[in-house]
Amino acid sequence: MTSPLPQQPEQLPVADRPPPYRHHGHQSEPDPTPWRRRLVLWGSAIVAGLVSVFFVKTTTWAYDFFVWATTGRAWIALLITPPAFALFAWITSGKLRGARGSGIPEVIASVDVPEQPFHLRLLGMPVVLAKMLLTIGGLAVGASIGREGPTVHVAAGIMYAVGRRFGFDDPKAAARFILAGGGAGLAAAFNTPLAGVVFAIEEIAGAFEHRVSGIIITAVFFSGLVSLGLLGDYTYFGTVQASLPLGEGWIAVVVFGLVGGLLGGIFARLILLDGIALLRWIGRLRERFPIGFALACGLALVALGLSSHGAVYGSGYDQARALLQGTPSGADMTFGGFKLLANVVSYWAGIPGGLFSPALAVGTGIGQNLTFLFPHLQPSTIMVLGMAGYLAGVTQTPLTASVISMELTNNQGMVLPILAVCLLARASSALVCKVPVYRAFADRILEQHAVEHAAQRSNQEPS
Repeated sequence: MTSPLPQQPEQLPVADRPPPYRHHGHQSEPDPTPWRRRLVLWGSAIVAGLVSVFFVKTTTWAYDFFVWATTGRAWIALLITPPAFALFAWITSGKLRGARGSGIPEVIASVDVPEQPFHLRLLGMPVVLAKMLLTIGGLAVGASIGREGPTVHVAAGIMYAVGRRFGFDDPKAAARFILAGGGAGLAAAFNTPLAGVVFAIEEIAGAFEHRVSGIIITAVFFSGLVSLGLLGDYTYFGTVQASLPLGEGWIAVVVFGLVGGLLGGIFARLILLDGIALLRWIGRLRERFPIGFALACGLALVALGLSSHGAVYGSGYDQARALLQGTPSGADMTFGGFKLLANVVSYWAGIPGGLFSPALAVGTGIGQNLTFLFPHLQPSTIMVLGMAGYLAGVTQTPLTASVISMELTNNQGMVLPILAVCLLARASSALVCKVPVYRAFADRILEQHAVEHAAQRSNQEPS
């Protein structure tokens, strides 16, 4: 009697197949594919890091150009910002629509859908190039946007393209390259490797998987190494001297967890254009007249810029850093509120641009507004809590917000207060905005894809 044949590897699901072996006489050796995948992953992470550093430098130069052009000539913004917003909306109204917004929802949606045409539509090189050029252009005309979300999008697109070029285009491999690229992009943008790892797991993947975590960590390491080598060992906001004594100081944790979370949730609802009838009407107006609506948003941004003496243009990095360091910033007590509105109208315009840096600036401004409530605490302590709470409220990713806030300020003494603020902010934000903002935008992309897919299948069916 013959024994039953064992199940062949090709009959098993891809994820459960044992590593194949090649036989040479009486010896067997592992197939080199795993090492080939690692080498491609490491190489693509290095390429993504190089491009990300270039992107970081060019966005900085672009905003410096805007500052130079408008210094002493604030009226110039009226001539360049609204027309540029309209132009960018027109450019991204067709095949380059995937270049709009922050880019993080597109990366999340790409991980969820295992279809190559869908990946190419959101992560193809034309979209990646448009994302880079239009984000640079947006900062060159003073848009209130950040570079971090676009860097996540760009790095994910680059790593996906390199992986696909070397044959790693099956759904599981593609998802890993995209996921690792997203984490590497954030690490390079902020020079925060740990935040890149946590962000990829918490936001993009939505869950922790052992095999994926090693890929993310490796990619973030190589991308972060490139950033460190080219930009130096710098801290985004510099070392911020902040501490929170036990006891009554922790009242500030509760205040900023609630205030930051609620304001962050309100901001998320505003940019989602969902909920109340007025927001839905604005959303329909934008869909019907995208170019004219973007022009109006540009005009609104210039009005906010003139009212704030130019403080709301750009990412808000300079103002936030100056406030945290206790140096003159040019940002008065209206900065937080004006910056929040500037972020809203810039995102409504539909132009490429991220939320992270502008959210950090708003949170710092909120902290500045509320320092009078806690005269016994350092102002920098209050502003760090405001920054962390508002960022967690906008993104509803408390671990990512906590790690970013700690790494950006080089302050490990505030670990527990920052984490507590972020957890409380996430809970209070959910009272206003039920679904995290990036997930909500990704779901819209997936819903649109499902509708298009169903229509395509209906057209192919015989009548």
